[in-house]
Amino acid sequence: MNKNLVIVRGGGDVATGTIQKLKRVGFDVLVLEIERPTCIRRNVAVAQAIFEGEIKIEDIRAVYSKDRSQMEKAFAEDKIAVTIDPKGRFIEEMEPICVIDGILAKKNLGTNKDMAPITIGLGPGFSAGEDVDLVIETNRGHDLGRLIFEGPAALNTGNPGNINGFTTERILRSTGDGRLHILKDLGSVVKKGEAVAIVSGKEIYAGLDGMVRGMINEGIEVTKGMKVGDVDPRVIPRNVATISDKARLIGGGSLEGLLIMKRRKGL
Repeated sequence: MNKNLVIVRGGGDVATGTIQKLKRVGFDVLVLEIERPTCIRRNVAVAQAIFEGEIKIEDIRAVYSKDRSQMEKAFAEDKIAVTIDPKGRFIEEMEPICVIDGILAKKNLGTNKDMAPITIGLGPGFSAGEDVDLVIETNRGHDLGRLIFEGPAALNTGNPGNINGFTTERILRSTGDGRLHILKDLGSVVKKGEAVAIVSGKEIYAGLDGMVRGMINEGIEVTKGMKVGDVDPRVIPRNVATISDKARLIGGGSLEGLLIMKRRKGL
């Protein structure tokens, strides 16, 4: 067992809040992703390293690593390693002290307690004490970031968070099947009804006045109704490049939970 290594499944913007906390306190972090991640807030998602080779988010750097030697090089250079491994084959090979499932698929895609001495699941789909040791609440509200030592997180509401009175209006969804072409990228200020992207000749329109805070990568294959971005009614440019309050709270809970479980298990 490598007591200094944590493997995180999923490198989206919410998981990145956890990844930052782990890295800051001295853990080596390996992030497992799919081949073509569909992160909305890609400027603050370590998964973007797969497209760009390397990405800097606030005070952390993540680098795409194809094999174990590149991962070790990343750790030696004080960077986060990101690799393509949706099935988690590197978990058995690298023997981390902890596996955190940060995919946020609203269901468990295969994470179990046998994967590592400590296992943590973020959000719905996990039951603490059954398939993982600990669950972190991801639902906005009073319990956001709460540690759950027994039982599941709150069920998925299916409702986006409320920002300045806007919920579903904030979400940009694909108008068809095909490749996404971006018209208004991250940080762009848009008006309600303005076209922000195109899929197969069909435009996607902003549902409110605001700033494009999320948009998946140019050319990604999408399906009709799929979430491809979001518009924030608060036009604050720095928010495009900084980790969200939600991600930071969940990250704090993940780190706290890991340290508690280390003590309880004598690791």
